[in-house]
Amino acid sequence: MKTALRYFFQGLLITVPVVITAIVVYKLFYLVVSLFSIFGTIISPTIDPFIEIAISLLLIFLMGMLGSSIILRPLFNMFDYAMEHTPFIKIVYSSIKDLLSAFVGSKKRFNKPVLVTINKENNIQQLGFITKEDLSEIHIKKGTVAVYVPLSYSFSGNLLIVPADSVIPVDASSPEVMKFIVSGGVTDIDE
Repeated sequence: MKTALRYFFQGLLITVPVVITAIVVYKLFYLVVSLFSIFGTIISPTIDPFIEIAISLLLIFLMGMLGSSIILRPLFNMFDYAMEHTPFIKIVYSSIKDLLSAFVGSKKRFNKPVLVTINKENNIQQLGFITKEDLSEIHIKKGTVAVYVPLSYSFSGNLLIVPADSVIPVDASSPEVMKFIVSGGVTDIDE
């Protein structure tokens, strides 16, 4: 039963961010389309969908801009506080928020690409990103680092705790390394 529950929550953590984003974009697009039809604005049946998509993307951009403004920041902070302190919702919400901010937020975490030696005997290595260099807050001995290893063709990955001497920095940009890993190594890394 514990295993099934663990798989269920793991599935939520993987599925919820994608579904929420898709729903928000779809609803926003539907809102723009309905506004076009309410006002009877038709430019061309072939051009209208592109205009509606552009307006939807512009609205998302404006929300990001407003969320960063001094005026609306307190409202977003109050919403964030409420979500962070609501039982069960805080687990999903904070996980999604942390994951998204690791990729696109001001606190990017996947900015130190490394090559991790998984098996020294056979020289098996894996690409990943150092996410934490000091693990003393969770009582793990010094000399170890946390490395997140994304899985190819997936939104998931593994967190490895490895000795610091098993990690070699990679001289490439983080987005290029992430793209290389997620593509299963088939994409080219730009110079």
